[in-house]
Amino acid sequence: MAELTLPKNSRIMPGKTWSKPAGATRLKEYRVYRYDPDSGENPRLDTYFVDLDDCGPMVLDGLLWIKNKVDPTLTLRRSCREGICGSCSMNIGGANTLACTKGMDDFAGHISVYPLPHMPVIKDLVPDLTTFYDQHRSIEPWLKTTTPTPEKEWLQSRDDRAKLDGLYECILCACCSTSCPSYWWNGEKYLGPAVLLQAYRWLIDSRDEATEERLDNLEDPFKLYRCHTIMNCAKVCPKGLNPAKAIAEIKQMMVTREFA
Repeated sequence: MAELTLPKNSRIMPGKTWSKPAGATRLKEYRVYRYDPDSGENPRLDTYFVDLDDCGPMVLDGLLWIKNKVDPTLTLRRSCREGICGSCSMNIGGANTLACTKGMDDFAGHISVYPLPHMPVIKDLVPDLTTFYDQHRSIEPWLKTTTPTPEKEWLQSRDDRAKLDGLYECILCACCSTSCPSYWWNGEKYLGPAVLLQAYRWLIDSRDEATEERLDNLEDPFKLYRCHTIMNCAKVCPKGLNPAKAIAEIKQMMVTREFA
């Protein structure tokens, strides 16, 4: 029988249970992943109690309440608080989502909060997205043209503009890519659902004139074809997008080009 050895510091240890706020009558229990790679210690799970009468309704509100009133060392990302920037993406209750749009009322019991899975952790709830952003940069996510630039703007019909619906709304929160087993296994080679959805957004744009070049860039055993249509990406997307469909469309474009 094969013996598998877990990497150093991979085992999550019991953490500190913080005192309940004095006088609070309505509480929500948070169990939060804490990890500082520089400390050399194992990750731990700390338990906090949030006073619901002194806090907003979203999971992010609770985390900020903890940071501001209980434990200032808790580290997390957040920005817009409107589900637009994607900064506060994390694993909440076992599913990747945005903390700013996930309500505490969605959980009958405690709320477990972890960083996005299968990513290096900078500290606590902050994953290292360097590779993810490098992959996004690799698809050259901007309009590429060879014809002279028009005096006003590049024109596009309403029908062609409608083709971008369900693509341009991506906020690069990485919820989909970090929920994809294929990305877990081949994260350095497979571009993942988010980046491939963005790639298709430019492939399908009627104003772009680099279709063949873009397809050449994706013609690789790992960049595109590691997708096995598991559909985790569509299930967790906080914007309701379907990266798996976009990936299938790119594959179809590859086949059409090959037999054209």
